[in-house]
Amino acid sequence: MPTVRHVFTLDYVAGILDEHPDLIDAIVSNDDNLSYGSIITVCAGPDKYMTAITDGGIDELRDFIADFRRSPEEWDALLRTVIDDQTTIENVKAHKPR
Repeated sequence: MPTVRHVFTLDYVAGILDEHPDLIDAIVSNDDNLSYGSIITVCAGPDKYMTAITDGGIDELRDFIADFRRSPEEWDALLRTVIDDQTTIENVKAHKPR
């Protein structure tokens, strides 16, 4: 495994990939979606933690999303699988990439 030199917050990654932050959070919340070591927990103080993604994790996440965007049916299946709140699904679907 290569040395991790940089990690990126989920909101920043959402901006890089031009995806809704709730989608990124939902995908990353299941660490089976990306390879081991791509998702990092960062301690930012006592009882304050955040999730971050490595460079390689961003590439994996981009590919993961692209695989499901091949058809509307696959996209809907992904959203129903990773997001358990209908309002959040609607917000993600309403997100218009730049």
